[in-house]
Amino acid sequence: MANICAICNKKPQVVNNVSNANNKTKRWVYPNVHVIRYILKGQKSIKRGAICTKCVKKGKVEKVI
Repeated sequence: MANICAICNKKPQVVNNVSNANNKTKRWVYPNVHVIRYILKGQKSIKRGAICTKCVKKGKVEKVI
């Protein structure tokens, strides 16, 4: 699974892990993405894709059960 939101194109980011001694090591931060069936606002067709939870909470898409 590609961990990319189909609505807002949110992707994994590379960030620094900073220790108490100020040593920096790279690590990945992944968005909270789930594969769901959804309907875009204003449309009637049902689609299936990876959507981040922020897009669902903001109301950009509607979950289909």
